[in-house]
Amino acid sequence: MESEELKKQLEIRDNQIKTLKNEIIQKNEQLDKVNTLIGNLEKKLATVNELETQLKTKNTLLKTLQDSITLKDNQLETIKDSLKLKDDQIKILETSLSTKDGKISTLEKTIRLKEDQIKSMTASSVDESILDEKDKEIENLRKEIDILNDELTKADEDLERLEIENEKLQESRITSTESKIPDFTNLSITKSEIIEEMQKILQGALHNVTIAVPKIDDLQNLYLYEVRSSVNMKISCEINPGIEDHAELLDEYESLDNISIRHFEGVDRYIINRDGEELLMAVIGKNENNHLVFKTRDPAHIRLLNSLTMESWLRSRKL
Repeated sequence: MESEELKKQLEIRDNQIKTLKNEIIQKNEQLDKVNTLIGNLEKKLATVNELETQLKTKNTLLKTLQDSITLKDNQLETIKDSLKLKDDQIKILETSLSTKDGKISTLEKTIRLKEDQIKSMTASSVDESILDEKDKEIENLRKEIDILNDELTKADEDLERLEIENEKLQESRITSTESKIPDFTNLSITKSEIIEEMQKILQGALHNVTIAVPKIDDLQNLYLYEVRSSVNMKISCEINPGIEDHAELLDEYESLDNISIRHFEGVDRYIINRDGEELLMAVIGKNENNHLVFKTRDPAHIRLLNSLTMESWLRSRKL
């Protein structure tokens, strides 16, 4: 009896094991389906990320093109103003030439009249002193004509010079319109505009920032205290400890754990590299407001210019 009972229990256990195995097989099949769904979702997510990256690239390109168009518009406005000024100068010179021509014509008529009077007076046996006086008047009038002729010649030369400059401006306008490469030679971009743009870039920093400015007091308008404490900042600039303001600013910045600041004597540039994702560089020109400035988010641009970005930091020294 006990043997039969054990057999029944074994059969029951075997049936339970078979049922569990079937359930395991079903669960494995369900798990495979779930893994397949996860794989598909990951592929779709990768596609979405790729599309987002492409969209960011397109937006950056669009912003660059918009900036270029704005720059071209500013250049065209400047050229239009120059052309208008030149046209006004030409009109003034033309009016002056017309006035001088009128004076010369009047003087020539006066001389002819005087000569006729002298002939008439000579025929009437007029006194010699009167003739001498008239001769002197004629001589003075001739001198005035010579002076006016000299002024007329100079005015012609000025007019010719202005016409040449006008032609050059027209050619420059055509060249500027055709070329997509901005000419920064005489473009006015002020120091305050550069600092303002650097401050905007700095506020978006998440991890690391490299900064270079001519002097330590140029950092005040970057509002470094407002930057996240998790952002590490490497700063190079000219620092003169003998100047009280420089010494105070140096103490303030060194008191912040996330700022490393060094002395650098190259006072010819403004640089900010944010997280290796955004770069602004400005080179100081010979005139006060003439800076060569460019900004980019293109990884290839940033990678190529990284050595120049790091030069200020590597050549600087800690005080």
